[in-house]
Amino acid sequence: MRGHGKLTEKDVDKALKDVRMALLSADVNYKIVRQFEKNVKARAIDTEILSKLTPAQSVIKIVDEELTALMGGKAAKINISSKPPTIILMVGLQGSGKTTSAGKLALAMRKQGKRPALVAADIYRPAAIKQLQVVGEQVEVPVFTEDIQDAVQIAKDSLEFANSHARDVLIIDTAGRLQIDEKLMQELKDIKAAVNPHEILLVVDSMIGQEAVNVAETFHNALEVDGVILTKLDGDARGGAALSIKAATGCPVKFVGMGEKLEPLEVFHPDRMASRILGMGDVLSLIEKAQSTIDAKTAEKMVKKIKSDEFTLADFLEQLQQVKKLGSLNDLLGMIPGMGGIKKKLVGVDLDLDGKEVKHMEAIILSMTPKERLNVNMIDAKRRKRIAMGSGTSVSEVNKLLKQFDEMRKMMRSLGLKANQQQSTSSKKSKSKKGKNKKSSATKPKIPNFAGLLGGIGKFPFMKK
Repeated sequence: MRGHGKLTEKDVDKALKDVRMALLSADVNYKIVRQFEKNVKARAIDTEILSKLTPAQSVIKIVDEELTALMGGKAAKINISSKPPTIILMVGLQGSGKTTSAGKLALAMRKQGKRPALVAADIYRPAAIKQLQVVGEQVEVPVFTEDIQDAVQIAKDSLEFANSHARDVLIIDTAGRLQIDEKLMQELKDIKAAVNPHEILLVVDSMIGQEAVNVAETFHNALEVDGVILTKLDGDARGGAALSIKAATGCPVKFVGMGEKLEPLEVFHPDRMASRILGMGDVLSLIEKAQSTIDAKTAEKMVKKIKSDEFTLADFLEQLQQVKKLGSLNDLLGMIPGMGGIKKKLVGVDLDLDGKEVKHMEAIILSMTPKERLNVNMIDAKRRKRIAMGSGTSVSEVNKLLKQFDEMRKMMRSLGLKANQQQSTSSKKSKSKKGKNKKSSATKPKIPNFAGLLGGIGKFPFMKK
């Protein structure tokens, strides 16, 4: 498509063939893919190519914009009632992750300054109530339960509990089935009529692929669903279900869930999901994830230590514990443009930052005395043997860690010297100007530099301002 001044029908058909395969492999419903192709084709043919873009990038730009529009355009918010409590009804099939999502949603609400409570209205599944109680303890949110076999009455009684305990958000975890049936739908309709929820959230497993449309349509026709929570997006699914559900039902995807760990649900951003579906990464979510887990003050302190060559094993342990919070490297690679190929090659490789390798490194450092962590040169053969025994590892593993740390310090030392040289050069230049630029330029907000952790992050060919 290079060297073209205008996109012809032949050019667009050629480009859309790849897009079609990308969407189908991302589990987008085939009917929606066909309609989507028509929309893109209508926009792309005879479109003048922007001076800064190649013809291929022009098609990608149109595809990205159409995908974003198809998924709602912008992030949808939870309907919060002006008169508490806000009642949120969680519905979905059994095994979709309703109970875990209810806990994650409660944690997200608590972090926003709300006072949520969970309601155990699943009276059929064995140990469902106990599971919700365990989840509630982990996220530090109370769970309302009753020893009766009436889900509608439990939901009604939970309103009194919320009022008497000053809870402003009530999250009702309902029963699910392995397949949709009349009994399930009738019970959900009765609960809806009894408590009049402000928000009905459908929990959908993103791994069920094109069947997500049928599930969403059935629940929406029966209950008028307000939004969708997509779970298990950390798996092989690339989010095609999100596009299918919004296009078929008009219900916006409001949150996405990653993994089984009880971390707050991520707000769904259509523009970012469009990039992930097309395999172009999600840099903004990566930056937000890093900003929420990595302490800025600690990072600044580490930079100073690196520059002054004072970085110790104690500092390394602190950094390791912060980076662990980012989750799996597999997920992080999926957010970086151009890393899709590397991610595919690493299938089956343990990339969990909280995995076995990292735990061994932590155990080794924690088995050292404070003096040894500050001065690795004092760790002789006798001490290495003691550290290996204390950490449950081998002497070779201790040696490997110390060698890696030594190499890392050498690299950091060279980086620190370069940074200092650059600073001194820039300060000399500014002095030599002697007030030529009297007007002070406004300071721009700095974006955290993750280059040291994740390598250079490329830019989209059509970055929005």
